[in-house]
Amino acid sequence: MSSAVQVEDVTKNYTTSVRKGLLRREKRVVKALKGVSFTVSYGEVFGLLGPNGAGKTTTIKILATLLIPDSGKATVCGYDVVEDPEMVRDSIGVTLTVEKGFFWKLTGRENLKYFGMLRGLSGKKLNERVNDLLETLGLNKLGASDRFYEEYSLGMKARLCLARALLTDPPILMLDEPTLGLDPPSAREIRNLLVMLARNRKAVLVTTHNMFEAELICDRVAIIDEGRIISIGPVQELKRRVADKIAVDILVSNPAIGLEIMRKRLRTVIETVGVGVDERGGVYVRFTCRSGEEDKMIADVIKSLGDLKVRIYRVNVEEPTLEDVFISLTGKAGEA
Repeated sequence: MSSAVQVEDVTKNYTTSVRKGLLRREKRVVKALKGVSFTVSYGEVFGLLGPNGAGKTTTIKILATLLIPDSGKATVCGYDVVEDPEMVRDSIGVTLTVEKGFFWKLTGRENLKYFGMLRGLSGKKLNERVNDLLETLGLNKLGASDRFYEEYSLGMKARLCLARALLTDPPILMLDEPTLGLDPPSAREIRNLLVMLARNRKAVLVTTHNMFEAELICDRVAIIDEGRIISIGPVQELKRRVADKIAVDILVSNPAIGLEIMRKRLRTVIETVGVGVDERGGVYVRFTCRSGEEDKMIADVIKSLGDLKVRIYRVNVEEPTLEDVFISLTGKAGEA
């Protein structure tokens, strides 16, 4: 497969100010990207996986020509993002948020027609393309095609946002957290559509902090943390790195001391423990250990949780997942 996206040693810094006292501010440089490199091929779903603030959105914005990198090189469809931004924009469909950028007093159909005209579509071709997308994204079935955008649910907005990205049938899609906040059925439909698009030879670059989602749809993932790519490869290949380990998942009560303090205390017992919140709002503690050592490690963690006055609801021992790879590499939980 040829490379649709190629990123080579890209860096990006931001200058912000930090309040020092009542009236004084001090400048601070935030290193958002620290030499990021990866490729995305046609026909694959590639996941850029990491916690909030890891550099995922900054990477997408650079590839979409919305930000200029400080150093390094990035090409999309063979075009340099700095030297040929117009050609890059003609080659991509982008979503950065599912809620912004639409006209609230226009219907879904009218919004798509408007943005289609901005991209050079018109007449019969525009109408056919809009009708096809409304059908493909399920907005006709939901009765949303001719409803005002202000009446849309979050799931409808996500579908319309993806339809807008697909208006010109671009060869490359760049989607920043496309299922964030969606109900499970809507998220599942979006994921299935992304897989279908990749099977039709599109390159699909998805950012997410959802390990479960990445494991479901991604052919390859790059794990990014604090502006660096720390591991990259097919999902199953990454999981083999912890194949000799057992994953332990403990559902606990919400600690009075807070998640971050609990995480620091637990790391005195096991260094690569992760603490996070699941889709139902439950707090979990997760770690991996070598097969045969799980009984001792579980006992040590449970004792520490008891010392912290944290109630234990359930303990599961299971095969490692992509989240366990992430925790073993970063010591962080994917949903934290």
